[in-house]
Amino acid sequence: MNYINVGKENSGNIDLYYEDHGTGKPVVLIHGWPLSGASWEKQVPVLVNASYRVITYDRRGFGNSSKPMSGYDYDTFAADLDKVMTKLDLRDATLVGFSMGGGEVARYLSAYGTGRVSKAVFMAAIPPFLLKRPDNPAGVDGNVFDGIKQALAADRPSFLSNFLANFYNTDVPGGKKISDEAVRLSWNIAAGASPKGTLDCVSAWLTDFREELKRIDVPTLVVHGDADRILPIAATGLRTHEAVKGSRLAVVTGGPHGLNWTHAEEVNRELLDFLK
Repeated sequence: MNYINVGKENSGNIDLYYEDHGTGKPVVLIHGWPLSGASWEKQVPVLVNASYRVITYDRRGFGNSSKPMSGYDYDTFAADLDKVMTKLDLRDATLVGFSMGGGEVARYLSAYGTGRVSKAVFMAAIPPFLLKRPDNPAGVDGNVFDGIKQALAADRPSFLSNFLANFYNTDVPGGKKISDEAVRLSWNIAAGASPKGTLDCVSAWLTDFREELKRIDVPTLVVHGDADRILPIAATGLRTHEAVKGSRLAVVTGGPHGLNWTHAEEVNRELLDFLK
């Protein structure tokens, strides 16, 4: 297994698990909460077959990476991504951030620039800013996030089951886009994550990326489902498209939050068209 060291906690190393497949221009896939790099199962082989070098990694606290008790904020996440980019000496790369991973893309470009990056993708992503405030009326009331934290602390496994049902819109009639077994796989991955990291990331969701998006100056694709219950497109994807000058918007009809599985064919087509 491949690991990149990003720090220490007491006597133990903080290591990020990563996979590196294929040859060609690099595409870095950054997963969402509460999953891991394994969530890109339907994208990796397609991109490799299209002659791209594809890198996935597990965010600290998730998947096969170390599970420290701290560092669950976007400055640290971006620093971790920078260590991945530097260690693998990635250049002319495309960063693809899904859900929470979109925050890494925004903060990395803001903090570390575009020396190694040529394109960016925000997929069902969390920017620009989720918290409702007088200057952000499209946001979500803060008590919603407090409720999520309370539910996670009380019974994390149960919360994850309910969350993933809305992640994939499993109750939508008229054809099943994801099997019960695939949802169970996501639950297994999520349940294996750090309880502390899973909880602390909720606070990170409230990071304000509005000014950072305005400064992005590389070609950018925004992909979002119009049936996303976790991060509704009106509060996230549409506003990110408006904020990033010249960005391209791809709306996936009927796409839930986890559209990279349920609508993989459409998502992969948009990715490949953009990468070309």
